[in-house]
Amino acid sequence: MDIKQKITILAAYKGVTQAEVAKMIGMTPQNLNQKIKRETLSAEELEKIAEALGAKYTVAFELPNGTKI
Repeated sequence: MDIKQKITILAAYKGVTQAEVAKMIGMTPQNLNQKIKRETLSAEELEKIAEALGAKYTVAFELPNGTKI
């Protein structure tokens, strides 16, 4: 599942549109759409989206034994 699908699912779960998500994080809907299309959202922006929608965004490396770094 790519980031666009994840954001779409999270927004739908919260009952908001992608444009509303953009406004929640201080971004224009066009800018957010372009960043999603180009897959250029920073970890900080993804954290802002998660926070605005009441979720948590985490990034980790996971080793074959299950250890997360």
